[in-house]
Amino acid sequence: MKRAKDIDALVASGKSAGKLAGVPFLAKDNYLTFDSETTAASNMLKGFKAPYQSTVIERLEAEGAICVGKANMDAFAHGGSTENSDFGVTKNPYDITRVPGGSSGGSAAAVALNMVPFALGSDTGGSIRQPASYCGIVGLKPTYGLVSRSGVVAMASSTDCMGPMTTNVADAALVLDIMAGGGDPLDSTTIDREAGSYTEENKSLNSIKIGVVKEWFDEGLDSAVRSRIEAAIEVYKNAGAEIVPVSLPTLPTALAIYYIVVPAELSSNLSRHDGQRYPSSADSAEDLHESYTKSRSQGFGAEAKRRIIIGTHVLSSGYYDAYYKKAQTVRTKLINEFDDAFTRIDALIGPVAPTTAFKIGGFSNPLEMYLQDMYSVGASLAGLPAISIPCGEVDGMPVGLQIITDQKQDKKLLQLASVYEDIK
Repeated sequence: MKRAKDIDALVASGKSAGKLAGVPFLAKDNYLTFDSETTAASNMLKGFKAPYQSTVIERLEAEGAICVGKANMDAFAHGGSTENSDFGVTKNPYDITRVPGGSSGGSAAAVALNMVPFALGSDTGGSIRQPASYCGIVGLKPTYGLVSRSGVVAMASSTDCMGPMTTNVADAALVLDIMAGGGDPLDSTTIDREAGSYTEENKSLNSIKIGVVKEWFDEGLDSAVRSRIEAAIEVYKNAGAEIVPVSLPTLPTALAIYYIVVPAELSSNLSRHDGQRYPSSADSAEDLHESYTKSRSQGFGAEAKRRIIIGTHVLSSGYYDAYYKKAQTVRTKLINEFDDAFTRIDALIGPVAPTTAFKIGGFSNPLEMYLQDMYSVGASLAGLPAISIPCGEVDGMPVGLQIITDQKQDKKLLQLASVYEDIK
């Protein structure tokens, strides 16, 4: 409320209050923010007050936006349902017996409920796009490095991307314009942005070639979801785009690559949570080693422990070459196939997830949950920009259409998404 009054005073005095003056937003709870805890939805960080804010929050607030709260998530962003939060399950606004997706489920639900015009998410393997699909909103994963990761609790450093979740494509472009690029000395992986604004419009589909990936339309895709995606493809075809069949032979291995590479990176990133550096610490420990083991046993949830164990295993002596090194080799092969495809086409199109939102508690086997990421992890491994936009419903539940473009083609991605939004 104080920030709102300050912005009102600037406006009243005729001074610039920023492009987002007075616009409220929510930050996923892995973004460091002042005046609130940042817990990443884990007891391991309960009580943690950030000593500085993330670069993204600083940029948005500099343009007058007001962070009014934090959004629930899967703890440490490990999951696709927001059931793994240590502070309660978020429910899908369309059906409260179903999940909102994850790990940015709280952000997606809040935007779908019109609580805020936009919310911030993070996408490591689909954690913006999948909940956007499940909740019927727009979710944008920018090119890797376009938005600074500084001040966001790390999951997997080679695929983590920060992005906006909005009710429409134009708002996503506007927020990205403020979040993106220019380089950040606090994040060495940041890249320069494209020239011009991401809000620039181009509704023409003349000479645009859109690839339909054969490997995405397999038996794992629900038939009703498939029909919604095929209808969206027809929209582009009727609007003048050339539809081109594309095959990425390595794509079926993307999920296996992801669940080797990402646990390896997160096991390293989570090693800092040892009961010494953050508030959560086991009081009953009698020595340092016991403090490490008890603090981690009590603070980390089941999914975090599962991924830490997997990641530590694939990096261990005798298994590094067999798993991690091999996965990175195949990852490079997948990246090369994407690169080759984008010499012939402008974008790829397909589903975000194989089904609509599933029931809360619907998966007792973690592997079944991991399979929900089968269509989203490819773009993450290759560092490509991707977006989920609503393309209809199945039995009253939203379906998301995924569009992917080449690296640093975020403007084209947003323009193609906007075309569909206008004429669907």
